[in-house]
Amino acid sequence: MAGNLFARSIHDLSAAAWFGGALMGAIGLNGATAEAKDPTERTRLSSAGWMKWAPIQTAAFASHLVADLAIAWENKGRIAKQDGVARDTAIKTAVTVAGAAVTLYAGILGKKVEKLADQGSEGATEPRPGASDELKSAQEQLKVLQWAIPAFAAAVIILGAKHGEMQRPKNVFQGLRP
Repeated sequence: MAGNLFARSIHDLSAAAWFGGALMGAIGLNGATAEAKDPTERTRLSSAGWMKWAPIQTAAFASHLVADLAIAWENKGRIAKQDGVARDTAIKTAVTVAGAAVTLYAGILGKKVEKLADQGSEGATEPRPGASDELKSAQEQLKVLQWAIPAFAAAVIILGAKHGEMQRPKNVFQGLRP
């Protein structure tokens, strides 16, 4: 029980870090850096903030994966036998992998934006008129991904909650009625 509680806690906390970090970055960090007076500082500061977050994000993903494997091992019988659990596990795994890939790709785009920071920008994800096509493309993609990432993380959290609910008895009121 203690191992399963620990794994579930790490699973949920790491997903929360992914969700919260992505949402705070999109709203707080990217929003605040857009207010820098020097246009070249906008992408530089945003990139610096995201790079400081990257090791925590990587640790959260690694912890999430290890916790997922521990939970799956603990519940292998339920995954094999309970109606819908294997399907939902496959969906949750696919969403997690897709979200991780999108997050990784956003990091790659962020590195590209960082290298082109001297061109300046309106904001972390808003190019200035006259910016290179390379910078415009990266920022336009990041503008979409900054919202897709917390959406993937939220889906992982919701699917995890659904898994938890599937462990409850079908009739939770059984034995409570007079």
